[in-house]
Amino acid sequence: MSSIALRVQNISKKYRIGTVRHDTLRDQIAHIASSSFQRTRNSKVPSSEIWALKDVSFDVHHGEIVGIIGRNGAGKSTLLKILSRITVPTSGRVEIFGKVGSLLEVGTGFHPELTGRENIYLNGAILGMSRDEINRKFNEMVAFSEIEKFLDTPVKRYSSGMYVRLAFAVAAHLEPEILLVDEVLAVGDLTFQKKCLGKMGEVSREGRTVIFVSHNMTSIEHLCNKTIVLNNGKISYFGKTSDSVQYYLQKITELSTRTNLKDREDRKGDGKLKFTKISVYDKQGNELKNVVSGQDIFVRIYYSASEEIINSEVHVSFVIKDRHYTLSNVNSIDSGFSELPIYKKGFFECRWEKFNLAAGLYYCSLYCSINGIVADWVDSAFTINVEDGDFYNSGKHIGKQGKVLISHSWASHKSSF
Repeated sequence: MSSIALRVQNISKKYRIGTVRHDTLRDQIAHIASSSFQRTRNSKVPSSEIWALKDVSFDVHHGEIVGIIGRNGAGKSTLLKILSRITVPTSGRVEIFGKVGSLLEVGTGFHPELTGRENIYLNGAILGMSRDEINRKFNEMVAFSEIEKFLDTPVKRYSSGMYVRLAFAVAAHLEPEILLVDEVLAVGDLTFQKKCLGKMGEVSREGRTVIFVSHNMTSIEHLCNKTIVLNNGKISYFGKTSDSVQYYLQKITELSTRTNLKDREDRKGDGKLKFTKISVYDKQGNELKNVVSGQDIFVRIYYSASEEIINSEVHVSFVIKDRHYTLSNVNSIDSGFSELPIYKKGFFECRWEKFNLAAGLYYCSLYCSINGIVADWVDSAFTINVEDGDFYNSGKHIGKQGKVLISHSWASHKSSF
């Protein structure tokens, strides 16, 4: 038996910008009629194309856990959809040696009107399980998902986290020889994420193969033997996970320092607002290149918008991470500033008193949604370099004593015990 579980040879995927899939006969007839009319009006209609993947090749062996990392728009999800046979490549070839189970999007294969119990049978059948096999594993799947109380509730009433719990439980207990998992695990709570990571590790120890897409470098380093770094639809690095993560973070640092924020193309959102620049100032108004622990700072996030927006729910945040963990999610909603006005050109300003991160380099992502719809989201939009400082006003610098510094005081008192 070959040791190869999955072989990808020169895979490319091209999309036409602005086109829509036509899955029904009615849609196809309407499209043909519309296309003929457009050709009559203008025989030289320009077409825009984008290559989501370009000449991607790699092999994965049985029993390996391979991570896939990259910025937004790098091609990670497109690659998994091709491996799952949800979409076909424009060119190239994929050879898969084994039964595939996948968890790519929340609720994929679920019918909203059916209950959780009914969807277990439906989703299991879609993934290739027999009814006897589902019956045999039913209790185990329900126990893993931890949604026993809601098993006979229509899934349209489930939260996104409940969807993920049930979907992962079914996919993982399919006993696939190859398990494909996208970023959807980020929807669940931390305890369940750890449970899922443990299950994927168990799958690998049984000699099966896992392909795992994530932005969480800690999960990637903990779980994966090797990791692929995708950039603009191409493999820029494939090797030992620690080396791949180091390479990726180095490229993120270079990108955030060399590329203007307004020119970044690896962003998500409807574009009603677009981040253009971010700057950090001290309380005297001087722009800072580096921040000192304990310093009062003002973070200005500049933007341009398609229109002025008043009296709407505006969620602005910047998420700060080190190499491994998310350290803070500084956002307007949780702090009670949920109706910030948006101008055609303007900036959000966040005051951070006594900056409480220890010395080090941190990666910051920017996010904005308007009435619950993502307007702009740029992963690792900028970096903050923090220098050691006298955070406690004790005359001493902190050094390396953890990442997050907490203001506190000490006292000593007599006790009768």
